[in-house]
Amino acid sequence: MKRLDIYQTVTDTIIEAIEQGLSGGLEMPWHTMSSIPQNVKTGNLYHGVNVPLLWAHQLAHGYKSAVWATYRQWQQIGAKVKKGAKGVQVVFWKSFEVDPEDDNQEAETRMFACYSTVFNADQVEGFDVNADFEPSDIQAIGAADALIDATGADIRHNESSAYYNVAADYINLPSPEIFKETKGGDATANYYATLYHELTHWSGAKHRLDRNQNNKFGDEDYAFEELVVELGAAMLCASTGIESAPREEHARYIQIWLKALKDDKKFIFAASSQAQKATDYLFSFQDQMEMVV
Repeated sequence: MKRLDIYQTVTDTIIEAIEQGLSGGLEMPWHTMSSIPQNVKTGNLYHGVNVPLLWAHQLAHGYKSAVWATYRQWQQIGAKVKKGAKGVQVVFWKSFEVDPEDDNQEAETRMFACYSTVFNADQVEGFDVNADFEPSDIQAIGAADALIDATGADIRHNESSAYYNVAADYINLPSPEIFKETKGGDATANYYATLYHELTHWSGAKHRLDRNQNNKFGDEDYAFEELVVELGAAMLCASTGIESAPREEHARYIQIWLKALKDDKKFIFAASSQAQKATDYLFSFQDQMEMVV
């Protein structure tokens, strides 16, 4: 039996979701999602590459719920996966130690990707997501302003374009009243989604998470940072109850993303990991503020 290549399987799923999104405009598999996928048994939110992966499946199959679990976990809470239902392989990591060649060196710990199969709440019987499930506290943060204010980021509204100035370390956004309702969301959601995009760029500064931001449009480093930021912004939106929407500049990036994904099966894993780090980092400001209070 051929061993499943989880890197390739996940990458193929993301590529397919992006290409399908192109047929309807610029919709990516992380758009219109207003909650982070969550495990029904543990209550934990899924992290890293599992977030866009499960979003892609939720979007493709029209699942209303963002709640998932393995076959056994559904059984443990008294629910039953419907006959013929097909699950999704999510990724988790295991570590193992490699003995050193030199006796004077310490053993090296390495990580390798494993997978388990999960099913959406819409695929099971005997479970009412509205009555039987309490969402994670992190999804009930309230106003997005609380998160943004906690970061202390220098946010200005001096020009009609949105950008993060790396050298001067500030974010500029058009005035809120300039944002309009679009097919993907209302004016308020579009404003905050744009702000989250630039705030994720802000997180990558040299004195913060130190991501490579000295790159030029068209190269792989540029594509990587933009994908990190897109995923990070979508995670922030979902965590604060805002639906992220397609941005017009996506058209400039999508073909670069697709090429990078097709060339490197670990590209989406690395980008998702950095997006998760950015999200956790930005939320850490709010955690610190709550501890002080």
